Amino acid sequence: MSTANAGPSTPSRKRSKWDDDDDDNVGIDPPYSQIPPPKRRVKPKATKITAEKLPLPCPSRSPSATRPSHSIYVPQRTRHPPILPSRSVYCYERLNQIEEGSYGVVFRARDKQTGDIVALKKLKLDEEKNGFPITALREVYALMSCRHENVVGVREVVVGDTLTQVFVVMDFIEHDLKSLLTLMPSPFLQSEIKTLMLQLLSAVNHCHQNWILHRDLKTSNLLMNNRGTIKVADFGLARRYGDPVGVGGMTQLVVTLWYRAPEILLGASTYSTAVDMWSVGCIFAELLLKEPLFQAKGEIELLSMIFKLLGPPTKNSWPDYSSLPLAKTISLPSPQPDQFRQKFQYMTTAGINLLMSLLTYDPERRISAQEALQHVYFTESPLPKHPDLFGSFPSAAAGEKRRKPFDSPSAPVRAADYKFLTDFEMP
Repeated sequence: MSTANAGPSTPSRKRSKWDDDDDDNVGIDPPYSQIPPPKRRVKPKATKITAEKLPLPCPSRSPSATRPSHSIYVPQRTRHPPILPSRSVYCYERLNQIEEGSYGVVFRARDKQTGDIVALKKLKLDEEKNGFPITALREVYALMSCRHENVVGVREVVVGDTLTQVFVVMDFIEHDLKSLLTLMPSPFLQSEIKTLMLQLLSAVNHCHQNWILHRDLKTSNLLMNNRGTIKVADFGLARRYGDPVGVGGMTQLVVTLWYRAPEILLGASTYSTAVDMWSVGCIFAELLLKEPLFQAKGEIELLSMIFKLLGPPTKNSWPDYSSLPLAKTISLPSPQPDQFRQKFQYMTTAGINLLMSLLTYDPERRISAQEALQHVYFTESPLPKHPDLFGSFPSAAAGEKRRKPFDSPSAPVRAADYKFLTDFEMP
């Protein structure tokens, strides 16, 4: 019996030692009970730790007593939402396929629960042998990090029946800018171009402020709805960068050829936000011309077209040109004046200045998105048009088509005329 009682009695004595010191007097004669032993260390009353101060449950404590949810000595942490499993892709009804790219296939779908129309991007995982592709992880990370009114919104990631069926659910946008420029009977007005450029620069600046390089800005990756709002999409080549930029080297296999910066064409292993700004300059010119600025078939031809438009680089315009890996393999043409004025002769001086600031050889001198947003071009007449006054167009992505061609070759029906497009039909 003594052995059986030894087990529970031991922890009981240990716990009572924290409760009070009444048991310390056991075995001491009454006359000397008030005299502490010579070598015994007595704790002051102020530092005594009692069960009432312990945050953990204690048998001696009343169950009805209130306890703090966290220690009073530790700041309360921010509560994170619970981690929930991914929903099934069968929560959505597939309507039609929009397009297929290098990294996925995009479908238009309807949420069966809410009825919302969304874009489903199916990631290409069939040929992956090393787990989840880094491009998909970068895309989802970039979209989650760069939430902005002019960046396409990601809603969730859903899965199918197999490990290769992973879908990114994003907001559905009616048009992409490249298709719109092709189908429009006339180019955008100057006031509309200013509005589109302000939205694009705002999105790019937000990405750069969050240390994200897009690395594939082009008109086909700019989506536009029927309310005059554009959203940057397709972050498949996006990646996070740091300061200093390019530690460990960066790949040159980025940016679609027609929008690729000259430093990448010449083999630079380190680059920064300036590569995105060169692409913004090419998009700006495409909005003005209603066609791509540099329609080259290869890198050498593209460099030749750039040298022809801007003039060959010099020590003044690009001091680091000779240090680039492929600079010695390129034969520069003879010095000649640039052809900006001839190419964009109807542009104002401020517009030419902004375009030249974007298409600057030296990446260190190329204008940033934050600086471009403050450019005087956006404050001169005509002022940027309000997005609500933009025209509406049939959405090819939604399968809409027009019953009859545009009556006027000048411009499509515009919201400013207070007309609504009622002649859309589904195929």
